[in-house]
Amino acid sequence: MNWLQTKNSLPQAISLFAGAGIGDKGFESAGFRFCLHNEIEADRAALIVTNFPNSCVIQGDILEREREILSTVPNLLGQEELFAAIATPPCQGMSQNGLGTLLKNVRQGLRPELDPRNRLILPALRIAAALRPKWVIFENVSRMSNTVIQDETGGLAPILDLIPEYLGNDYIGEAKVVEFADYGVPQRRQRLIAIYSRLPEARQILQAGGSLIPPPTHDQSGRCGLPRWITVKDAIGNFPFLDGKTAATARDPRLFLHHVPVLDSKKYEWIRHTPENESAFNNQCINPKCGFDQNPTHGSSRDCSGINRANRDTPLYCIKCGALLPRPYTREKNGQLRIMRGYTSAYKRMSWNQPAPTLTKNLSFPCSDRKIHPSQNRVLSLAEACKLHTISDFDYKWGPIATGERQFKQAPDSLVRDAIGESIPPRFMYLLGQHLLAISTGKAVARRTQAVQLELFAL
Repeated sequence: MNWLQTKNSLPQAISLFAGAGIGDKGFESAGFRFCLHNEIEADRAALIVTNFPNSCVIQGDILEREREILSTVPNLLGQEELFAAIATPPCQGMSQNGLGTLLKNVRQGLRPELDPRNRLILPALRIAAALRPKWVIFENVSRMSNTVIQDETGGLAPILDLIPEYLGNDYIGEAKVVEFADYGVPQRRQRLIAIYSRLPEARQILQAGGSLIPPPTHDQSGRCGLPRWITVKDAIGNFPFLDGKTAATARDPRLFLHHVPVLDSKKYEWIRHTPENESAFNNQCINPKCGFDQNPTHGSSRDCSGINRANRDTPLYCIKCGALLPRPYTREKNGQLRIMRGYTSAYKRMSWNQPAPTLTKNLSFPCSDRKIHPSQNRVLSLAEACKLHTISDFDYKWGPIATGERQFKQAPDSLVRDAIGESIPPRFMYLLGQHLLAISTGKAVARRTQAVQLELFAL
């Protein structure tokens, strides 16, 4: 009997560096069952327990729990084979420098400082190599392709070179930077997806010119008959109105998580005068007797070290009438005001007609990168963030959770915000799961063969 047709069982997966299990919820919805999760943070692990009650959740450092994971998984599987191992190692230490520059510095003895967090992929690779799942999936920031780490022999190697080295010749795979807006996620978010498999069907797909990553479902311009990217307006345009001026206007009790922080009076004024898709740093004169709209706008330039820095000479006062502009400022010790230092995309509104920018753990702070609502005077609510991240399209619960002796009916806002910022949108993982099932059953191979035959016929 085909293993996918086994009664009373679904193909099983494990998740390492699982965060709050948000992406895993999409993979589960595609037809899988998670038998084990590993996550170091207790509050994230508590959310996993809530959302995956049948999974064995091993909370703790993977370096300390590696043996426990390796001994537990076979007992959980019984006679079944592990379908997938999914891992999202920490990304804070990933390098922004070019891979060639890093290796050149190593060869010249100018070895760069290597972040030890990058080596956390090694226990994940050891676990995958020992358990031999049908599929191994790594997800991380695109900078992962430029990251060099110290391997277990003391040598230096690019992370992506180590994956096939650890897994062995039985596995074949690919690594590709994916734009999640291409998959129906109303958010611009790019991640490197590395997928390896030991199935002959996967090898046939790659040898036939196909991909282990699912084909896009959407396109920025609507090419190839695909629908256009889903915009902010498409996703949250009908959410109830909120305003960050007062506690009463900053909350709508009818909708779970639809509330925002109250803004102080200065920030509220800066935001109130900011047009859609613009930064408050570019606001013009609001003096009713002047209204001059040609004050120089904010920008950035590279200093002598080649570092891109925001300009410090952006005017804070109208050059025509001298009135204070509604631009972000700070007060010096001598009482004088100066333009606030920061990225030029700070205090910037989103555009209704584009997907949202990447939702980070700072999504509730107006000074973060393009986090202000397109037209209302506030940041996004957590309910809107869940919609833009496609969490609300799946059965994900924010409570109750228990961490230690503490019980919560629902996760604190700070945990919700962090969990969203750390996670992969579950819609992509749902599509990925469907795609891997199609490959595993030969359906994707058949579709690819038919497509190649049609291309040859057309020639």
